[in-house]
Amino acid sequence: MSSNNTFQIAVLPGDGIGHEVMAPCLEILEEAARRVGGLSFRFKSHQAGAINYRDHGVALPKSALDCARKADAILLGAMGWPAIRYPDGTEIAPQLDLRFEFGLFAGVRPVRTLPSMPAILADKRAAHLDFIVIRESTEGLFASRGKGVVTDNREARDTMVITRDVCEPLFDFAFRLARQRKARGGKGIVACVDKANVFASFAFFRKVFDERAKAFPDIRADHAYVDATALDMVRRPWALDVLVTENMFGDILSDLGAGLMGGMGFAPSADIGAEHAVFQPCHGTAPDIAGHGKANPTAMILSGAMMLDWLGEKHGLPEALRAADLVRAAVDHAFEGGLKPFEIGGSDGTAEITRHILAAMDRKALEVA
Repeated sequence: MSSNNTFQIAVLPGDGIGHEVMAPCLEILEEAARRVGGLSFRFKSHQAGAINYRDHGVALPKSALDCARKADAILLGAMGWPAIRYPDGTEIAPQLDLRFEFGLFAGVRPVRTLPSMPAILADKRAAHLDFIVIRESTEGLFASRGKGVVTDNREARDTMVITRDVCEPLFDFAFRLARQRKARGGKGIVACVDKANVFASFAFFRKVFDERAKAFPDIRADHAYVDATALDMVRRPWALDVLVTENMFGDILSDLGAGLMGGMGFAPSADIGAEHAVFQPCHGTAPDIAGHGKANPTAMILSGAMMLDWLGEKHGLPEALRAADLVRAAVDHAFEGGLKPFEIGGSDGTAEITRHILAAMDRKALEVA
C-alpha cells in the first residue's frame, strides 16, 4: 500500500461469468472509495483459468502469480470450465492453487440473508440469518488433491491430513471473528464441526480446538457433528454464529448456506492467510448463462466488501471499513427495493443489479460517513 492509502489489487476474472461479475464489483468498489474518501485502488488484471489453460497450456501464469504475491489483496471472479480438464480428468482450479501457494487456511463463508428475498424456510426467523462457516482451506481431505492413488483399477485412496500448525491459527481466527461479531451484538459462539466420534483425525481436530478455546474465555466454545450441523442449518439456522470445520465439510456446508440465502449468486467468500487473502464469490463459471447478461454480481460485490473489511482491519484504516459498510448497505437497500435476479425467478440481470446498487449508494452514503 502506498502512503496515500492506495491499494494494489490483483484482479483475476477467470472464466465464464467471472468477467461479467468482476466489472461491476470494480466499479462499485471505486465508487465506494470515492464517496468515503481517503482510499483508492490500483487494479491489475491478469488472465488465468481454464480458457487460459486451453489456449496457452498454463492455468495460472507466472505473471499472474507474481502480481498476486505482490498485491495488497486478490479479487477472483470464477475459474473452471466443464469440458476443459487436466489429463487426469480433474478440473482446472487455480483458485485452489492460490490457497496452497499462499497458505490461505481460513475460508470465510458468510451466510447473511438480504432484504425482501423469497422465503427459503417456512419459519419467519430464517428471513434474517447472519452466521459464518469457516472452512479450513489448505489440508483436510483436499490435502490429497493430485496425490490420490488408484491401485490395479480396483481400489482408490485419498488421505485426510489435519495438522496442529494449520489448526491453531484457524481456530484463533474463528475465535477472534466471533469476538468481533459479539462486540457488534453477535452471539459470541464458535462451534467446532467435525466427526470426532468416528475418525482419529477429527478427534485431533477437536482436541486442538479445545486447547485454543482456553485463550478466549469470553467466547463460548461448542462442539457439533457435521451431520447434526447440516440438520440445524435447515431446522434452526438462526441459532448459529461461527462454525469452524474441515475443508471438505466446509465445502459442503457453505453451499448449503448459499441455498439458505437464495442461491450461489448471493454467497460471498474470502480465503485468508497470515499475509495474503483472496476474495471471490462462491459460485462457479455458469457456462449455461455466460454471455447472456443474466449473471448475478451480488456475491462478487459482497466479496469486494469483505476485501475492504480485511484491508481496513489489517492496515488500521477506518476509511476502508466505512467503504465496506457502504457497499453492504447499498446492496441491502437495492434488494429491499425489489431487485429480483434471474436465479430467484426475476428478470434483473447483471447491468440492472449493478445500476440499482450504485443508485442506492446515493441514499446510503451519508448514513455510514
